[in-house]
Amino acid sequence: MKDFKVWRSILKGPFRVTTNLSNGQVIDKLYDDYTDEDFKMVEEQERALATLTMALSPNIAQGFREYTSAKALWEVLIEVYEGNEDMKESCKDMLRQKFNMFNYVPRETLEAQLQRFTALTTKMSITKIYLTRSEINKKLLNSIPKSWDMNVAVTKKTKDLSCLSLAETMAIIIACDLDDKQREIIM
Repeated sequence: MKDFKVWRSILKGPFRVTTNLSNGQVIDKLYDDYTDEDFKMVEEQERALATLTMALSPNIAQGFREYTSAKALWEVLIEVYEGNEDMKESCKDMLRQKFNMFNYVPRETLEAQLQRFTALTTKMSITKIYLTRSEINKKLLNSIPKSWDMNVAVTKKTKDLSCLSLAETMAIIIACDLDDKQREIIM
């Protein structure tokens, strides 16, 4: 469910219920003078704060109790968990390094390796590190165990890696694996 009023409350910040005096001065409205519309806006803000707070585990939420508006809580959560620009750049550098160093781990199943690779490329995409299809496919194919050299060579020669999606490349790898397993059964 998407509640755009809650998101509006989070993004726009706390709604202050005010009234204009005859001299042009703006002051906070007395609680007894709130209209139904004023109450709705305040309730939306409270719901936004409650939504954010309930999404946090109790241990984490306790550290953010001082924030009484959804906007303030949201901004500090972004700062703490996404970090500043230096931290974001360091995270990108780390993900690029993990991608460059990605390789087969001895005794790892093919499924586990593919899951690990998918998780890495997904994190890279989320952090706006964009690679070409060819770069991604070549990295995956080059990371497969040496016993796969023939399958990898055939795939590289017969497929246009710049046109294949990661899912298509993985499907080719899985199909080769199934073929190899079927041949083992026959022997």
